[in-house]
Amino acid sequence: MSRELEQDLDNAGVALKKAERVCVLTGAGVSAESGVPTFRASDGLWEGYRIEDVASPFGFKRDPKLVWNFYNLRRANVQTVKPNPGHHALVDLEKRWGDRFTLVTQNVDGLHRVAGTKRLIEIHGSLYRTRCTECHEVVDQGLTPLPELPECACGGMLRPDIVWFHEALPEEIWEAAQAAAHHCDVLLVVGTSAVVHPAASLVPIAKHSPRGATVIELNLARTEASELADIGLYGPSGQIMPKLVERLS
Repeated sequence: MSRELEQDLDNAGVALKKAERVCVLTGAGVSAESGVPTFRASDGLWEGYRIEDVASPFGFKRDPKLVWNFYNLRRANVQTVKPNPGHHALVDLEKRWGDRFTLVTQNVDGLHRVAGTKRLIEIHGSLYRTRCTECHEVVDQGLTPLPELPECACGGMLRPDIVWFHEALPEEIWEAAQAAAHHCDVLLVVGTSAVVHPAASLVPIAKHSPRGATVIELNLARTEASELADIGLYGPSGQIMPKLVERLS
């Protein structure tokens, strides 16, 4: 670990110790260190599938079997992975701040919950849950195998409880995420490129709030959020997050 990174970790530790409220925004980079494939949109494909075919309401209407095949594969993959030290370090932060801590994640794999995070806002939904297209009931199915075309008790077709492209975030969930960012003293931005909106807007919301949150970015490399970051910690979150937690003891 470089001397510069050590100094930046010390500075981040000082900022956290002063914080009354802490908010964390996580993205795919955290899960990638556990072996969860990340989405790359440069070629318009997602694990070999066209994005519009498997991650949009139009694709689901056109071919729900294809969509469910894709999500059942994702659900099966999540069963094979475990939270990494970065996930567990974030649980340690929650234990320190209690109800003054909120973790907002863009990830749908449930690894934060498996690790033990309780004050969790999953803004993009969860692979664990289904939503009925008729009665709109949301059910936690766990990761048990689902039929090719699962149905609700009411007879309606089930869909993954995931926010797809061309869909808005659930209003209540997004309002809770904004409030957490607005009222925090430190915003940790971990493992996200900060280009997906509206999630990326949580960074300026925290930075420009009346509390003027200190923004700490933790990522493999600089991102769109780096210009607003007060402190940048660059490297694997599974290695750096535990080092940051050590500074709080």
